[in-house]
Amino acid sequence: MTVQNAGKTPSRKQRLQEKQRRQLAVVDTVDKAEVKLRKAEAELALAVAEAVQVFGDEHAASQGLDMPAEAIRRFIDIAAAETAAAAEDAAGGAPAEPDAAG
Repeated sequence: MTVQNAGKTPSRKQRLQEKQRRQLAVVDTVDKAEVKLRKAEAELALAVAEAVQVFGDEHAASQGLDMPAEAIRRFIDIAAAETAAAAEDAAGGAPAEPDAAG
């Protein structure tokens, strides 16, 4: 009687290919989530920048939004970068972040 493992147990090559496929799928999922996160962060940054204008200054916005002043400043910096990038794109310039493509 002969043992037939070929039909039941994948070969080392098949196991490696499946592991690599799962790894690539996870990397793709993380990449897509990072893009969503950057978009959401940029949207939040623009909203925080608008809140600073509405509240009058960073301190008042920090209190009104119940957000640390450091976070307010970080979002203002992000909003400024987004605004600069949008202006550069509108002017036909190169992308502001060269590592965004990679």
